Amino acid sequence: MTDSTLPCRLVVLISGRGSNLQAIGELIKTAGLNGRIEAVISNKGDAPGLEWAQRQGLPTETVSHREFATREAFDQALARVIDRYQPDYVLLAGFMRILSTDFVQHYAGKLINIHPSLLPSFPGLNTHQQALDAGVQFHGCSVHFVTPVLDDGPIIAQSIVPVLHDDDAQTLAERVLATEHHVYTEAVRWLIEGRVRLLADGRVEVAGLAHRGFYFPA
Repeated sequence: MTDSTLPCRLVVLISGRGSNLQAIGELIKTAGLNGRIEAVISNKGDAPGLEWAQRQGLPTETVSHREFATREAFDQALARVIDRYQPDYVLLAGFMRILSTDFVQHYAGKLINIHPSLLPSFPGLNTHQQALDAGVQFHGCSVHFVTPVLDDGPIIAQSIVPVLHDDDAQTLAERVLATEHHVYTEAVRWLIEGRVRLLADGRVEVAGLAHRGFYFPA
């Protein structure tokens, strides 16, 4: 929870086009929230999301993972850049790097990710095919605090979509993707408003909400 009298400072990490970044940027602009994207950082200099950020007048940085011999060295360099902006939260928005334990612990309680499954089910890659193979009837995405365990951590919000009998991995992925912008921006809204509390037992509480799932029928 941040001091509500000061703007909530966000740093967003991307590797590609940054569609969730754009949705978050539009939310802050149109909803009058007391938050600010301090910087957009990518591990790829040609990431289209950097161009979008620059057009919005947002500071951008590139820290290429290819310039470092180890993941730990890259993460240390990335953290040095992030820390210059003193963020309240670091948002992973399509940042395609597995982060080291030291990096995650450095931002404990501040590092947020969105994963295309209903965690704790189907961590890792190919989540939509995993869901189809398991025969589940519902799928979705999860916004969560990041912990050293891959695709783990306290869940802030989830979207839920039905799995249809004729779905393949692509159609299911498209249905889930259509919900990501909504659920991520809602979670960011709660963070900016200072309503999110990480409890001692590892669960999340959002002030004023009894339920943090969003169902999207087909």
